[in-house]
Amino acid sequence: QVQLVESGGGLVQAGGSLRLSCAASGRIFNTYHMGWFRQGPGRDREFVAGIMWSGGTSSYADSVKGRFTISRVNAENMVYLQLNNLNSEDTAVYYCAARRGSYSWSILGVDYWGQGTQVTVSS
Repeated sequence: QVQLVESGGGLVQAGGSLRLSCAASGRIFNTYHMGWFRQGPGRDREFVAGIMWSGGTSSYADSVKGRFTISRVNAENMVYLQLNNLNSEDTAVYYCAARRGSYSWSILGVDYWGQGTQVTVSS
């Protein structure tokens, strides 16, 4: 069992930055690939970024490449998402996700979800 708790969301102006954090419970955190998804108003939940259990590989949605950075600290059971140069299209609830097995990011493949943290970008 893995429990995920996100924090760091808030209201920010366009062009600004935020850092989201995800605290994970459990002693086997370093066996899980970790990711971030988001769900904007009236939209489906979508993949944003993922990082392999070892931290050696990361991947991003095209819409956030070059602006967002995912990282993890296994010794602290933490995952981070740095959001830079935000725009109104980034307004969404951001969810932390964990999965084992193959490194792929379909929604159905996620084993555990956090409760989400709201990011609102004002223009």
